Amino acid sequence: MNLAVLNTRVQDFINTHLDEDPTKIALNPPEIPGVEGREIAEQLASKQKCRHKLPRWYHTEGIYYPKKINIEQTSSEQTAAYKASIVKAGKVLDMTGGFGVDSFYLARDADKLDYCERNLELCSIATHNFKQLEARNITTHCKDGLGYLKENREHYDLIYIDPSRRSEVKGKVFLLTDCEPNVPKNLQTILERTATLLVKTSPLLDIKTGMDELDAVASIHIVALDNEVKELLWEIRPGYQGTTGIHCINLKGDTIEEWKFRLGKEAEASPDYGQPRKYLYEPNAAIMKSGAFKLVATDFKLLKLHEHSHLYTSDELILFPGRRFLVNSVIPYSRKNLKATGITKANITTRNFPESVQQIRKKTKIKDGGDCYLFFTKDPDNKLLVVNCSKI
Repeated sequence: MNLAVLNTRVQDFINTHLDEDPTKIALNPPEIPGVEGREIAEQLASKQKCRHKLPRWYHTEGIYYPKKINIEQTSSEQTAAYKASIVKAGKVLDMTGGFGVDSFYLARDADKLDYCERNLELCSIATHNFKQLEARNITTHCKDGLGYLKENREHYDLIYIDPSRRSEVKGKVFLLTDCEPNVPKNLQTILERTATLLVKTSPLLDIKTGMDELDAVASIHIVALDNEVKELLWEIRPGYQGTTGIHCINLKGDTIEEWKFRLGKEAEASPDYGQPRKYLYEPNAAIMKSGAFKLVATDFKLLKLHEHSHLYTSDELILFPGRRFLVNSVIPYSRKNLKATGITKANITTRNFPESVQQIRKKTKIKDGGDCYLFFTKDPDNKLLVVNCSKI
């Protein structure tokens, strides 16, 4: 960590070149004593990554940025703020602090937060930035979080862990037992020291697999940002033996689109099926990740188009956690029928359909874009059809 990059001359240069390519800056850097051109380019590239993802950091003076990969791997401000809303805690331990975004938000309503990070450079950067951000209730510890927990006798209201999904042996991993720290292996030790454990995992982790690896899971939060699933949050409480709650969350600007249910309810659901009616519904990405395809139909009193299509329909327009469409027409699938519609430009989605979007575009010559939405799918009788819609 070279604090010379924070001097006025360097910061002025970065701020006047925020829209330029850092690679070009690295090839022809300014000559500033005590600072290498590579360091200036790295600071510029990382700050650019924060413009939309971490606006608080971006707009705060004196922030020191880590390498760009650390910015890419950290939580966004929106997902970090959502985490902080799950559990209100007086004393918090972040065992895997990283760049410190989650720590900052978890500390906002806490009395104190202990931040642990074994990477000395990242820990030093976070320590500096917390001061710039005026996060005065955070104490940083440049050491392994699990080791820190074992060596002190503090009991926490909340422990937060974002296990590293990189293994020196296996490369990128997704099973919790392959991550560092190994949460399943150390679960009981951790639960002895907290009222609630919150574990962040990759969105690629299968929910059933995670449930097999963990105990006492009170709830799972599937968190999407602008309809892209970013992370799974596992809320674990010592001794919990009830049914796990599933929270499907889609963060959209300042709003939260939420639908929740209890694990096991999907197996009990028995939806009705039918042809497309006046309105068509497509669940958001968090619901799709949850796998509650039948339950969403019964919960919202919608008809399902097909067992495997995961599209829903109704005669009356309802509020729905996903995209809503007005059905303009339903077309039996054939190139001749599509040509007869005169549609030359459309947004195409396939659900339970034997051809890909690319194959359909090649066959029909329909270009991408416009206000027309075409859903290529199957009806309850397994017949191929195209639902021509307008977005609501």
